[in-house]
Amino acid sequence: MPTFAANLSFMFNEWDFLDRFEAAAEARFTAVEYLFPYEHSPDAIAALLDKTGLTQALFNLYPGDWAAGERGLAALPDRFDDVKAAVQKALPYIAATDVKRVHMMAGIADPADPKAQAAYRRSVAHAAEQLAKVGVELMLEPINNRDMPGYFLNSVDATAALIGELGLPNVKLQFDIYHCQIIHGDVTTRLRKYLPITTHVQIASVPSRNEPDSEELSYPYLFQELDLLGYEGYVGCEYRPRGKTLDGLDWFVAAGGRSA
Repeated sequence: MPTFAANLSFMFNEWDFLDRFEAAAEARFTAVEYLFPYEHSPDAIAALLDKTGLTQALFNLYPGDWAAGERGLAALPDRFDDVKAAVQKALPYIAATDVKRVHMMAGIADPADPKAQAAYRRSVAHAAEQLAKVGVELMLEPINNRDMPGYFLNSVDATAALIGELGLPNVKLQFDIYHCQIIHGDVTTRLRKYLPITTHVQIASVPSRNEPDSEELSYPYLFQELDLLGYEGYVGCEYRPRGKTLDGLDWFVAAGGRSA
């Protein structure tokens, strides 16, 4: 079965953020991810990873003013300086956590706008170059327009094609199964097609974005498929628990992630 990373921005919200690391470790997770670490010092997060033995699987570059509705900067034509600053802002956290994959959000922009396309390509090339210097992969994740209306990167197929066109060795696909099902459907076929460029996977039920244990998708089948395909990366649990996090981990037990 895959190795699961608890998403601490979505799960264990019964605890304050810094306390979620220990809660995840006690629940038998061996890795964590989250959206953004920037409200806390790199040293504080590093100390928690060391204390708990957890591996940092992923986090995002700074996305701009989240409270004001910004959802990334990379495709915004007048924000390249902010993109460069976001990469620099992440470097101390990369060093402290030893993370190997960082996701850069694209932002709210028209994917058909040539200026947005050029800005995005420029941002990806810059971030990839800087992250390569520290041995880190740059993850590109398509996000559905129902959860994030107007998001620039909203097609798994187009994202995979762009990765191929750019030909940058450390630019990889972040395959979120929840988003793929909403955008396209046909998840298994796309996993088979795009796994060679995929180094991080995320999960949640569809359509509720709750525990991956019911509704449209059969996650036991998909976990088995990932094994058959030889996937060795982390599977991030980016879902919203229906109730208390610990009460919704039966799927995790069944998947071999935790002893009953």
